Amino acid sequence: MTRPSTMRAAILETHNAPLRLSSISTPEIGPHEVLVRVRASGVNPLDTKIHAGVAAHARHPLPAIPGIDLAGVIEQAGHEVTRFKPGDEVYGMTGGVGGVQGSLAEFAAVDADLLAPKPANLSMREAAALPLIFITAWEGLIDRASLKAGQKVLIHGGAGGVGHVAIQIARAFGANVFATGSASQRATIEGLGAVFIDRSTPVEAYVAHHTGSRGFDIVYDTVGGKVLDASFEAARRFGHVVSALGWGTHALAPLSFRAATYSGVFTLLPLLSGEGRAHHGEIMMEATRLVEAGKLVPMLDRQRFTLENVGDAYALIRDHAAKGKLVVDV
Repeated sequence: MTRPSTMRAAILETHNAPLRLSSISTPEIGPHEVLVRVRASGVNPLDTKIHAGVAAHARHPLPAIPGIDLAGVIEQAGHEVTRFKPGDEVYGMTGGVGGVQGSLAEFAAVDADLLAPKPANLSMREAAALPLIFITAWEGLIDRASLKAGQKVLIHGGAGGVGHVAIQIARAFGANVFATGSASQRATIEGLGAVFIDRSTPVEAYVAHHTGSRGFDIVYDTVGGKVLDASFEAARRFGHVVSALGWGTHALAPLSFRAATYSGVFTLLPLLSGEGRAHHGEIMMEATRLVEAGKLVPMLDRQRFTLENVGDAYALIRDHAAKGKLVVDV
């Protein structure tokens, strides 16, 4: 394959300003990297926070190319890369933070450890929607909480990005899954195979109704704030609470009185620190297996975006108007 000398990229020069579409040099790759021709870039709420300059935990020095998730085709492989070759279709959570080039560009130089083969039964758009949300859900349920078949699992925010994937992972592992959401999200949550719990229901009421007041084995909070406090009360004795949004100040007494445990999930750590990147590639391999086995399907918004109108996708997320994951066609 021919490696072009230049590429188009969406560049963030000033926080909260429109991205500038520009022609820049195609990146060179290192011995452990691959050059990916980006076909699709997943859009996450975190992207909008980085754009606004309010994500201190996801620092990205400007000017920068945003975009955390990608799906594409390998154009060139570094001489130390043995897992992939030119022409392979891949996907992963590969940049957009920590000064690592993001996916809103025609090409990206990517650490090969972060990638996995794209599921054969997903389009590029569908594949690009998965990495961040799948890794976040997997790290919480499997790496932190050691999910087992038969356990009762409660997922707060079951119709959201991480939530709808967490439901599917938990069900694939044989768990009994319950999920909170708004009344309008009931059909979505039940369609994924979880028992719906209206988020306005008092925690004592749904714990009594669904667990005989014993509590859930695992509670995954994808919402944060008061929902994390409620999660501590929803866990059973020796249970486990996981949160992807553990900000703020929280009283741990309800958790301690149950001799339960808590884990935080910080999915960006391998990108920011360089540590654990191979594990992210392994997690994406698990995603590929689940997708190809028919046990995992990402929910996508039908609206289409390109590098020219990424700002419209950001606006939809900020307005909470997206109906599924948003993806930019590159």
